[in-house]
Amino acid sequence: MNWKENIARWRSLPPEEKLRRNWEAIPLDVAQSMAFEREPVPMTRIAATLARIEPPALLKPRKAS
Repeated sequence: MNWKENIARWRSLPPEEKLRRNWEAIPLDVAQSMAFEREPVPMTRIAATLARIEPPALLKPRKAS
């Protein structure tokens, strides 16, 4: 699969799926950024911090009406 197909596949995803994937990528992104700055932080600590933060409304399960 080439980069154009990857972009087309990403654009075809529903907004909720894009948000979920971005939300789940936060711990790794932060860990890599901190390591680059020579201030490594364990991903477990970042994931624990993220778990305490309320997820965006689109990630919350919908209530049955």
